[in-house]
Amino acid sequence: MSIALGLRKPTQGAIRVLTLEPIKDGAKLRSLVSYGPERNILPDEMPAVDFVKHLAEVRGIPRKEAKTRASDVLWLVGLGEERFRPIGTMSTGQRQRVKLAQAIAADPQLVFLDEPTDGLDPLARDEVLTLIRQVSEEYGIHIMISSHLLEEVEQICDNIVVLNAGKLVVAGQLNQLTGQSTGIEVELVPIDDQPTAIDAVERSLRQAGLTVTREADSTVLRIQDGTSETPADLIRDAVAEAGARLHRIQHRRRSLEDIILDTSS
Repeated sequence: MSIALGLRKPTQGAIRVLTLEPIKDGAKLRSLVSYGPERNILPDEMPAVDFVKHLAEVRGIPRKEAKTRASDVLWLVGLGEERFRPIGTMSTGQRQRVKLAQAIAADPQLVFLDEPTDGLDPLARDEVLTLIRQVSEEYGIHIMISSHLLEEVEQICDNIVVLNAGKLVVAGQLNQLTGQSTGIEVELVPIDDQPTAIDAVERSLRQAGLTVTREADSTVLRIQDGTSETPADLIRDAVAEAGARLHRIQHRRRSLEDIILDTSS
């Protein structure tokens, strides 16, 4: 992100952002983009609305318009009632929303967000991710996220770039990379008076020639693709014969975690 913003020179290679060269066209580029930092470096004593207004002015928005925009974007991110509170009195989730608000206040073409859900509980994380997706879709702002949470990336991203120790692992459209089926996933329900039913289902499927994987004490069986033309029929018969109880059966698609593990093995 530092290289893309023109704050650091690349040791090798080249980069263009919005057709501009970050080092050569740094001032122009930074007038078109915005940034939400990972670390909590917001001024504790400043009310959220004043902070967002100030950064909008720094980016060239006239003072009166910046004031209006600050209130509008804080309402948009769910902090309308809290906009006059000092940032230091806000929760982690609220501060993350302030970071997003200041990043979009000047109507940038591109926003860089560094770990935008860091420190959030699962509910707050989902709310922030939904908000980011909404901003991108409804206001036409391109957003680049840096995150180590793979489920988060799969939830909202259209395109991905995976780096490992500075080297490119994989890049492309997420739905094309993760859309392929890797088999069938079967989840069974434990039955107290038939504790061996799940073991019996697994054994029956293996005897039928299916390749089955199961973690210790797990109720989920994963069956690889290409092992049978009619695996669903075999699964149905195995569950019925064992007297087991089926919770769900579905195709398992290739996940981002699968891609990374495949490329690093």
